[in-house]
Amino acid sequence: MSLSARDATHSNIFKAMKDITFEQTISHQCGVTMNDSVEARAIAEFMGLKPNVTVTYQPAMIRIDGTGKLIFKMDEISEYLGREMTAETFEVNSSTHYGRMVRIDDNTVILFGNMDEMFEYIE
Repeated sequence: MSLSARDATHSNIFKAMKDITFEQTISHQCGVTMNDSVEARAIAEFMGLKPNVTVTYQPAMIRIDGTGKLIFKMDEISEYLGREMTAETFEVNSSTHYGRMVRIDDNTVILFGNMDEMFEYIE
């Protein structure tokens, strides 16, 4: 029996304030918060299969967090979803993000936690 991505990634990134330690370091983390929808669930389940990705489900939203960078390939997500996913639909489902988001082309959106890596993609 195999676990679905949703079952395998039940980690929760949210902590109580008493459990948070503030440090003056760079985390190199990045992430996106999506409105809960069929498309967002497919994106979250697919991304949850990747290493260093944590998916957190809340009643009306889904958080996808990663270290370094998160690469969202629309053709791969489309195959997983069973219908076309475009970069525009991805952006509509995204309510907010942290890190630097760069749309490389119509197929690829990358979130960078490491700002130095992002510079090669901007002019």
